[in-house]
This record gives sequence, C-alpha cells and structure tokens, in this order.
Amino acid sequence: MSDKKTGKVETQTPKEGYLIDDESKNVHPAPKIVSDDYKPADKLHDKVAIVTGGDSGIGASTALYFAKEGADIVFTYYDEEEDAARMVDLIEAEGRQVVSIKGDVGEESFAEEVVKTTVAKFGKIDILVNVAGEQHVQEHLTDITAAQLDRTFRTNIFSNFYFIKAALPHLTTGASIINTASITAYQGSPALLDYSSTKGAIVSFTRSLSQNQDLLDRKIRVNAVAPGPIWTPLIPATFTEEQLENWGDTVPLGRSGEAYELAPAYVYLASSDSSYVSGQTIHVNGGTVING
Repeated sequence: MSDKKTGKVETQTPKEGYLIDDESKNVHPAPKIVSDDYKPADKLHDKVAIVTGGDSGIGASTALYFAKEGADIVFTYYDEEEDAARMVDLIEAEGRQVVSIKGDVGEESFAEEVVKTTVAKFGKIDILVNVAGEQHVQEHLTDITAAQLDRTFRTNIFSNFYFIKAALPHLTTGASIINTASITAYQGSPALLDYSSTKGAIVSFTRSLSQNQDLLDRKIRVNAVAPGPIWTPLIPATFTEEQLENWGDTVPLGRSGEAYELAPAYVYLASSDSSYVSGQTIHVNGGTVING
C-alpha cells in the first residue's frame, strides 16, 4: 500500500501500462504526490498535524503539502520503513519537524500512543487527518470472511473513532478534523462491499460528529474528502491487469487522478480558508456528479 519515490509530475496519467513490476515491486507509472506548480502560502504556519497513512499515496501527499504550508507533521505507517524514511526526508527538506510512528491504526492503543507522542513533542494538535485505509476485492459476498470484514472495518472506520477520541482532549480551539471517504460511499461498488460500507460509515460519522456539541463549543470543524479513482500502489495490488486496462476511463475527465490533486483539498479544509465549512465532503473524482 505504499507509494514508491515519485518522478517528475505529468499533466495526465497514462491510461495503459498500469502494473507492479514482479521483481522490483515498483509501480508503473510511478504515483505522484507533489506538483511543481503548487505555490504554498503559509496557510498552516506553525500548526501541528497528525496524518494517518502518511508514508504513501494520499496521506503522503497531504503530509508533504501541509509541511509546505508551514505545519509540523506526525504521520503513521504500517510496515514500509523505506517509504516512511523518504517522507521524513521530504518533510524535513521543507524546514519542518516530523515524527513517523509505526503501528496498526486499527488498534486503539496505537492511536493513544500517537497522540501521546505528538503532545509530548509539540504540546498541541491543530489538525487530525484520517487517511489510512485498505480494500480487498471480492466478487461474491460469500467470499468475504469474518476476518476480512473485521480487518477492513478496523482500518477504515474504527481507526477514525480511535484517533479522534484520543486526540480530542488535546485539540486546540478551532482545530480541524478531516476524514477520508470515497466515491464508493455514494455510488457503491459490488466487488468492494465491505470497503464501500466503511466509506459510507465515514460520511455519516463526519456529518454526525460535526454537530457534536463538545466539538462545537470549541469551534472544531469536521469534514471529509471523497476521492474518485486515484492512482496509488493499492490499485494494482488490488485489481487484475484486465480491470486496470480501463482504470479511470469512465469518469468525465477520462483518466485516473494523482494524490497531488487531492492534497490541496485537505489543505483547504485544514486552513482558516474553510472556517465556515463543517460536516461537508469535498468530491475530488474526475468530474463525476454526486448527489446526496
């Protein structure tokens, strides 16, 4: 589930040749987490952000863009030591402090550890971004085991509860919580029944939590981003080569997206630019119109 080192940003992802090399395990084309065209504006000056799944894909891009905007970063990762080390280097190159913490976001004790470490290091938490997730393709409902169901829900939605619950006492007034939903929460996905169910839960959780009086009293906003087809190593690791042939072609823009095309949405929701936005979901999906 980890992105390998990104190459030069291209304006459009190629529609063919998506694969993971059997020998090097590198993804082709390489997922891209940063755009040379991005112009930071110090929107998150001296903020402290926790980003789950910050070693790869959407989480990595978000963590890096936050650093570009002036935030110090604590990010979690599961087992990709090389990717985590690379992200530390990239964030430090932006002149910001960074802490990477290895562990399972589906365990409440890990969420508590991350929060404890963050507060000990920085003394506060201004932004919490829940990105870490997993999916498993199963064409038949009967093939979804109890273990898979539990694992998917633990990673994708239980983790949101755990991290927000642990962070809440330490969130500053006016803090921002950002969850990661999916287009599947609105359109469904017959081969990703458990995954799409967790993403639907995240949408409801985001809406409900944004109206919680404990958060409203402290002016803490809660929003979500719902990606469409985004090119990360999770995709070729999940789908067959035949399914990848037309990956992203069905959206109006005719291509899959890149992680760097999502990160600015997280920056917006984390910054004061979105001070009047809460309980909402931003759809970054290549032009698919979503109602609901």
